[in-house]
Amino acid sequence: MNNHDDQLRELQKMASLGLLSAGIAHEIQNPLNFVINFGKMSSRLIADMQGVMGEVQDAITNGEMPSADVIDELFDLSSDIQTNISKINEHGQRAISIIQGILLLSRGKEGEKLPTDVPHILHEYLWLSFHSMRAQDKTFNVSIVEDYPDTMPSLMLVTQDLSRSVLNIANNAFYAVNLRSKSEGADYHPQMTVKASYVRGRLSIEITDNGCGMPPAVQQKLFHQTVTTKPLGQGTGLGMSITHNLVVNHLGGSISFESKEGVGTTFKIEIPCEKC
Repeated sequence: MNNHDDQLRELQKMASLGLLSAGIAHEIQNPLNFVINFGKMSSRLIADMQGVMGEVQDAITNGEMPSADVIDELFDLSSDIQTNISKINEHGQRAISIIQGILLLSRGKEGEKLPTDVPHILHEYLWLSFHSMRAQDKTFNVSIVEDYPDTMPSLMLVTQDLSRSVLNIANNAFYAVNLRSKSEGADYHPQMTVKASYVRGRLSIEITDNGCGMPPAVQQKLFHQTVTTKPLGQGTGLGMSITHNLVVNHLGGSISFESKEGVGTTFKIEIPCEKC
């Protein structure tokens, strides 16, 4: 690969990271809000529990047995606190998962194959892309369907190349459904479907949207540099060119698509790879 190609890849990589920054902040803010809120609730519950324990202490001091209602209240409060602690742990782990997903963009050395949880990669980057679009347009919404086999093994792949490829396609798909939603209004139901399978040493990924689709002129030059369907300033025209390069030249696979104006687009990626 020559220096010009290297520069284009770095430019597109930085553009992707810039686009995701607002979505990343939004995505992490959600679990952190839960952690904060459940922490505040737990503080109030502990204060309530201390009040009830004061009643128990007074009863014991007076040589009386605490009432059954007081004991039940203590058990209820402790159960609620335990639930909150579980929720804090759950959403804290979610924030960690998001950060780990983001770091996959720079994980590993250039071209280094690593054990890769493909469904995890697809899920993380699909939703990061979604929240990136939501950060730009609060009215944006879409039905997302994910179809991954429970038995899919961990695969040896260049993780950062796969994640960047998925990210580029997802960004374009969400843009397409949002564009169609703006023109068709409430009668249109935007949808994105992502499927993955692994059969006989070959990973297959399909990403389908029911967005505006691409005109034939764009389809013919889609993988050329500087081709974009977005208005000036909203697209570099590098995304699909570099995605093609990543899939074909770096991952040793193939990428194809079918698109029809007013119906939608399906991208299919196939990559030969081994199980871990």
